[in-house]
Amino acid sequence: MTSTARDDGALCLVTGATGYIGGRLVPELLAAGHRVRCLARDPDRLRDHPWAGDVETVRGDVTDAASVAAALDGVEVAYYLVHALASGDDFEETDRRAARIFGERCRAAGVRRIVYLGGLTPADVPERELSPHLRSRAEVGRILLDCGVPAAVLRAAVVIGSGSASFEMLRYLTERLPVMVTPSWVHTRIQPVAVRDVLRALVGCARLPAHVSRTFDIGGPDVLTYREMMLRYAAIAELPRRLIVSLPMLTPGLSSHWVGLVTPVPASIARPLTESLRHEVVCHEHDIARHVPGPPGHPLGFDEAVRLALRKVREAQVATRWSSASVPGAPSDPLPTDPGWAGGSLYTDVRDLAVDAPPASLWRVIEGIGGDNGWYSFPLAWAVRGRLDRLAGGVGLRRGRRDAARLRVGDTLDFWRVEEIEPGRMLRLRAEMRLPGLAWLELRAEAAADGRARFHQRAVFHPHGLLGHAYWWSVAPFHALVFGGMARNIAQAAAADAAARAHEPAR
Repeated sequence: MTSTARDDGALCLVTGATGYIGGRLVPELLAAGHRVRCLARDPDRLRDHPWAGDVETVRGDVTDAASVAAALDGVEVAYYLVHALASGDDFEETDRRAARIFGERCRAAGVRRIVYLGGLTPADVPERELSPHLRSRAEVGRILLDCGVPAAVLRAAVVIGSGSASFEMLRYLTERLPVMVTPSWVHTRIQPVAVRDVLRALVGCARLPAHVSRTFDIGGPDVLTYREMMLRYAAIAELPRRLIVSLPMLTPGLSSHWVGLVTPVPASIARPLTESLRHEVVCHEHDIARHVPGPPGHPLGFDEAVRLALRKVREAQVATRWSSASVPGAPSDPLPTDPGWAGGSLYTDVRDLAVDAPPASLWRVIEGIGGDNGWYSFPLAWAVRGRLDRLAGGVGLRRGRRDAARLRVGDTLDFWRVEEIEPGRMLRLRAEMRLPGLAWLELRAEAAADGRARFHQRAVFHPHGLLGHAYWWSVAPFHALVFGGMARNIAQAAAADAAARAHEPAR
């Protein structure tokens, strides 16, 4: 990109930069010559992204008018990519309040353009009959269009891209179930869209003229039923043909739990996705092409979008995942690190071992923990804990990892999230499983005087109420097996890594 293009670029505020779309939009805006400022409740979750040094990050929340006003200072284009689905049963009211604050602050700050990504809704269905998720998305779009600032409200149905919740749901359902008894929504017609076409439209809207203030439907060239999408996915992934039988009595609520059991997407996220499939979601117009024309071959067809997504997954090049955003009910308190912390009881389980390997080998094992590599102790106990968490409405163990070898702050790791990482030294994970309290797991690689490593492992639990204390003492008898075994097996894996590398031929 030339310096002239960058000089002509706008200062763009991106909300939701820790999420799936926002985290991918930022580098696209930079590549298009724009300057970017990110609004985040926890800016540290953005620090390890490749583009972190090229953007300005400010702390704030869209429900806090003062922080929104400060973030909008000097901004020309404001991207609204957040929703309050994770905030509980009153998320529609939270969405409504946040959108009004954002629109009012944008008008007061002199922002020339708002860009919002919402959900595609059927034209012939009264809004009151829509799922709460789609109804709220539609209301937010109206609020932003009515706020007095030119707005582009993009409406998409199923987004196909590596790591998207819709793609992960489609992928795991198809790969894990050669024979499926499915809800009736598998016969609903859908117009999916590739994530790169969504991003192209979002970036292009930054340069729309001021008189354009409206909704735009965005979709790919194919209109398919969900059943057809699963069959075509199976063909592209070279799987045997799937047998799909629909069962009309499977309600959206029941089917969301079915999705939650089979895929990494928990029922709390699957429910709005499945509820949105009750009605046909097909574009009513394609006017965005007049304002943001695409290159030859775009928008991408469903098959090509799936091929690209699968390639990214297989090459471990997934930039963001659906789990990048916060999970409903997940704790967010940072680890109380002060030894004299006065916030209440803290239970700890500490393990410290000498390792017959250099610190680099130990760190490779630590950073590679979880996902397909497992947790180095009593797999059945971890599997049972993950299944219980899913049954309680939690995320379970199936979220896996974004990257098989590398972690960054904010990454999900099965039912943990990376709270802090010091490359080569320390990994701290915060539990996002259902617990009567807050929990962390901290793993450290330290250098000993003889050049070998010491492994330091600490589990921390802050109980909530009597139930929290009872929980800790009920599982304490298993700690030697689970945490002790983990420490020993990590040390052994590090020693094996060191021995394998010692026998590699010199390069």
